[in-house]
Amino acid sequence: MTGLERHHSPDSSGSPRMPLLPRKGVLAIAAVIDIALNARGRPVAAKALAHRHRLPPRHLEPVLQALVRQGVLKGIRGPRGGYELARDARQITADDILRAVGTAEEAEEAPLAKSALLSQVVMPALSRAETAFSAALNHINVKDLVGTAETIKKPLD
Repeated sequence: MTGLERHHSPDSSGSPRMPLLPRKGVLAIAAVIDIALNARGRPVAAKALAHRHRLPPRHLEPVLQALVRQGVLKGIRGPRGGYELARDARQITADDILRAVGTAEEAEEAPLAKSALLSQVVMPALSRAETAFSAALNHINVKDLVGTAETIKKPLD
């Protein structure tokens, strides 16, 4: 079972969990951690990254490009090119990563209908929840996730 499959698995009561993060967001976090783990002073090729995550490169490339545009990753061109972290791993949070890929998704979304119920009830309630979730994600940084990944004995693929 891959990490993305576990993301949608039932909870301990057997009820299906409602994922709070889109698959693209989970993939983006995994890609950034993979790059931090495997860079070792040289860029990580998108093809190698896609292979480790068992994905076609065309699914991964837009995610990586969004992370570059938002300053999470740095893209290196050329035959030995690839991706590396654009900042220190302690300074990149899960919130940064999710906002980077969310920015690309939001540009493609149709605007919500305008109604009093949406603007005065639904959106304020969801905004408070998003703020709390974002604050929690800001406490998760890439350095800590890499440290956790390094303690696991078997390869993470």
